[in-house]
Amino acid sequence: MIKDKFFDRKNYIQILEKRVSSLKEGYRQNIAIIGEENVGKTSIITKFLANFYDPRIITVFLEVRLESLDGFVKRFIGALLYNFLLNSGLPLKEDLDYLILKSVKYIPETTQKINFILAELSRKKKINILTELFSLPEMINQETGKFTVLFLDEFHNLESLGVKNLYRDWSKLLIVQKNTLYCITSSMIFKARAILSKQLSLLFGNFEVVTIDPFDIHTSSRYLDQSLPDLRLKPGIKDFVINFTGGYPLYLELIADALSKRNVSEDLADVLEDLLFNSSGILNQRFSNYIKRFLDASASNDYISILYLISNGYNRIKDIAHILHKQKKELLLRINYLLELDALTRSGDFLKVSDRLFAYWMRFVYQEKLHSLSFDAKNQKDKFRDNIVELIAEFSKQAANPLANRVFELLQLFEDDLMQIERKKIRLNHFREIKPLVFNHRCLKDGLLGRSTEALWIMAIKTEALTEADIADFSKECKRYHHKLQRKIMITLKEVDPNARLKALEEKIWTWDLNNLNQILDLFSKPRIIA
Repeated sequence: MIKDKFFDRKNYIQILEKRVSSLKEGYRQNIAIIGEENVGKTSIITKFLANFYDPRIITVFLEVRLESLDGFVKRFIGALLYNFLLNSGLPLKEDLDYLILKSVKYIPETTQKINFILAELSRKKKINILTELFSLPEMINQETGKFTVLFLDEFHNLESLGVKNLYRDWSKLLIVQKNTLYCITSSMIFKARAILSKQLSLLFGNFEVVTIDPFDIHTSSRYLDQSLPDLRLKPGIKDFVINFTGGYPLYLELIADALSKRNVSEDLADVLEDLLFNSSGILNQRFSNYIKRFLDASASNDYISILYLISNGYNRIKDIAHILHKQKKELLLRINYLLELDALTRSGDFLKVSDRLFAYWMRFVYQEKLHSLSFDAKNQKDKFRDNIVELIAEFSKQAANPLANRVFELLQLFEDDLMQIERKKIRLNHFREIKPLVFNHRCLKDGLLGRSTEALWIMAIKTEALTEADIADFSKECKRYHHKLQRKIMITLKEVDPNARLKALEEKIWTWDLNNLNQILDLFSKPRIIA
């Protein structure tokens, strides 16, 4: 997300404000912000820092790069001293020796420790160098009473510095540091979660994990309205863009910017051609560079084939193994590699390409160009446009389909596979019978009944918000059925009220909101419901 076009994200800003303000009151809660690349992590921090001022708190933002230990140490010290002196009234230079010289009279012990660290560094001694470095903010607090908030962007790159026992030594420091708040970020979600759950899982000094999600449907819609005030997008086109991008700020921004330079929203196919198909297209170049990391790997053909198959809807492990003629054990090695790189996510027996737009690019651009026999650019371009037009038409057709019909069609696709919703694994039973249900209640009318060999699924479907009364009415309806294993599910297109959710838990009823329903539609390569 481009920083000067920051939009929404108030809930994340509020978390930062709360944690930073609590630091002065003696409550330190470290934060780990994780999320996919370009979902807006750095933009959120930049926005927070732009509006934050407190003379008692030093804020330091440092990108952790793939660099030498020498380079990182000097950048860390320079950034710390620069921000310490920011409100001193002194003229500042981005020169380490100058900053140390100007800091001596305010923090003599800290600058003495800095000179010691730099001397050790010059002697190529790496033992405890990061521990000494990360101790500097506490020394500043002892000398001045100032607190420090350290923002370490892409913190997992600390591993590249070659420091032994990095997380073990850092953990010891985190436990005792009461005046330094760490806010670490990472785009490597799988890796970051592993580090936080194993090496940095502490009773004191632990990290509150904040996951940055793409924009939800409502926010995506508001973003497009605000970005295109003079171009009235047809509701169907706007909804398609939200579905197509998955709400990723960068993709919404690029499409909105391109549409704003055109006269009518019907030019969407042209815009997507420019961005995704043309060799100079921003997203074509981005995805071409991204895929190189797999082309350079030893099992490149397997990785590319797996990504392509999943992009085309063959996303169950058993299906991929059958198509590629691979043993499950060998296939899982390849899949685990892709999971560790966050190229894929897993939900029970299903796999999904993490980047929704990259999956479309794999399907409509990369493989089409690879398999083309004519090498005719015009033919390839025409085929790309046909695919996009067909995709828009299918989305429009499904959008016009009533909600109960869409859920009915979705249930027909279940084949006893496992999926996961909010940490709960669910068996998607293969139904031998699915039929509509009609409830005789004022607010609860539509439903479905699904019979499998093992279970009976009773579903209520409501476009409005669920109430406690709805839960109670549905629970009574379910008591008419005497199957030993019942799955009682209520679907709503709105968020589930906390009181209604609590009531549902008491009645052993699952509640699926729009987000949950779209997760399942994703697994079966069906267009999302935009409501």
